[in-house]
Amino acid sequence: MTRDPVPDPTGDELLAVLAALGNPHRLRIVAALSEGGRNYVSRLARELRIGRPLLHMHLQRLEAAGLVTGTLELSEGGKAMKYYEVTPFSFALTPDLVAKAARTITDQEKETVKESAE
Repeated sequence: MTRDPVPDPTGDELLAVLAALGNPHRLRIVAALSEGGRNYVSRLARELRIGRPLLHMHLQRLEAAGLVTGTLELSEGGKAMKYYEVTPFSFALTPDLVAKAARTITDQEKETVKESAE
């Protein structure tokens, strides 16, 4: 069985991924989920020594960029638990990919990037 090639990310998608990974906490979260597998928020917070509200915010950004996925499950005791896992991804960051992606940045994203640079 052959897999279809992964399409190059759009400019907006690439910016979201780079922004999501441009934080040391988020890099550590992806590393922990990659190495340890699927995990729930409370345990992940303890392992990373980070508060749950801050962890949640970082997980939301990673999820918005498509790098992790979260699922809500009920424990045997009926407690709701949010589990996260890494979504398989691979980007070969090359000048050509950046040039292709740059041509597809939407006007809204261009304004956001311009405002954050000022």
